[in-house]
Amino acid sequence: MVGERNMLEMKCEMAVRNMKDDEVIKKFQDDKAWGLCTMVDLKHCNPETIRDPEKIHEFIIKLCDLIEMKRFGDPTIVHFGPNARVAGYSMTQLIETSLVSGHFANESNSAYLDIFSCKEYAPEKTAKFCKEFFGAKSMNYNVVFRY
Repeated sequence: MVGERNMLEMKCEMAVRNMKDDEVIKKFQDDKAWGLCTMVDLKHCNPETIRDPEKIHEFIIKLCDLIEMKRFGDPTIVHFGPNARVAGYSMTQLIETSLVSGHFANESNSAYLDIFSCKEYAPEKTAKFCKEFFGAKSMNYNVVFRY
C-alpha cells in the first residue's frame, strides 16, 4: 500500500517536458491517466479580441471543435475584477469530459487558459491555436497528467 501510494504521489507531480503531442497522447493512454490539463499563458494579446465577449465565445466553439470535445450547455463569459490589474473577462465552458476555463487581463493584455479533460487531446496544437486566435506575441504552456 505504501509503495502504491508513493507511485501515485509521484505521478501527480509529473509534468510533461519536451514531449510531442503524439507522445503525450500515448503516455496518457499507456499510463491510464484520469485527465490531461494544459495551462496556457499568453502575453501581449490583441486587446480588441480579449475584450470582446463574442470573440471569446467564438474561441470556445473553435477550441472545442479543434480538440474534438463536446460542449455541455452554453459558456459563461463575464467581465469583472476588483481592480485594474485583474479586471477582464473570465470564461468557463463545461465539456462532456470536463472543463475549459480562462481569464483575460485587460491591463496586461494577457490570457490565462486551462483546458482539462479526461479524454486525450493534442496539447501543443491546442496551445498554438490559443496563441494564434488571441494574437499573442508570446506563449508559455504546461501540460500535466492527472491520476
